[in-house]
Amino acid sequence: MSPPPQRPDRSRNDARPRSRSTRRPGAPKPDTSTPREGAPEGDRIAKLLARAGVASRRESERMIAEGRVKLGEELVTTPATILKDLRGVTVDGKPVRAPEATRLFAFHKPQGLLTAERDPAGRPTIYTALKNALPAGAPRLMPVGRLDLNTEGLLLLTNDGEFKRQLELPATKIPRTYRARAFGNVTQGQLEELIEGVEIDGMRYGRIDANMERRTGRNLWIEMTITEGKNREIRRVLEYLDLQVSRLIRIGYGPFALDELPRGAAVEINAKQLERFRASLGTKGRKPS
Repeated sequence: MSPPPQRPDRSRNDARPRSRSTRRPGAPKPDTSTPREGAPEGDRIAKLLARAGVASRRESERMIAEGRVKLGEELVTTPATILKDLRGVTVDGKPVRAPEATRLFAFHKPQGLLTAERDPAGRPTIYTALKNALPAGAPRLMPVGRLDLNTEGLLLLTNDGEFKRQLELPATKIPRTYRARAFGNVTQGQLEELIEGVEIDGMRYGRIDANMERRTGRNLWIEMTITEGKNREIRRVLEYLDLQVSRLIRIGYGPFALDELPRGAAVEINAKQLERFRASLGTKGRKPS
């Protein structure tokens, strides 16, 4: 997979209330490098399930709420349950396996597929297509972010819930590049103003690198790169410019490009390329257990 073309830059936790500190002025700060005495050791079960590739943290929390997760014979009733490991944990009656090495796949999502595991209305999801697209022996995979029903193009999939979360965080500032076919009138100057971001109906969208790729009358092809990936961001910004979007394709996510990957096909990212990417983010992938 080759990186998408680069363009010149044209730009210019915890919410709980905290107790008031009683530390005297000038006194040394308390040592917070080690756990407090009596504090439970381990991690939340939802985090462990995500790390093991069972599901994302949010999906793991939903599974727990639905009564699908047990520790031994007891139902797990809260995602805040602290465990050192997942020994004895089952999901839908099946033991949770030890985490596998981090893997990453690129999938060319067609239009008309939901980026979801299941749909109450019975509409086809990406997993319908992935049954035939993935190689034999592929692990359970989770999508990195989402493409809406009518958006097509590059969708990354990983078996590592923590890696997925990192790739989705706006703070990571991983670029996502799209090509949009639209109808209407807009100038390159108007598109370049998006480099400063824009506020629409009280929602602030950050830096957007937008370029007119081709124009035939009022029919346009526009290429746009964003780093936040908010819900329907590209469509909302183009509609704000009075453009009617008829087709939207994601062609790049970080260093990974759609290239000539056929629609509905999936390919695994080379392990060395994956590790280089993770090194650029300052993280390391899981190793085989």
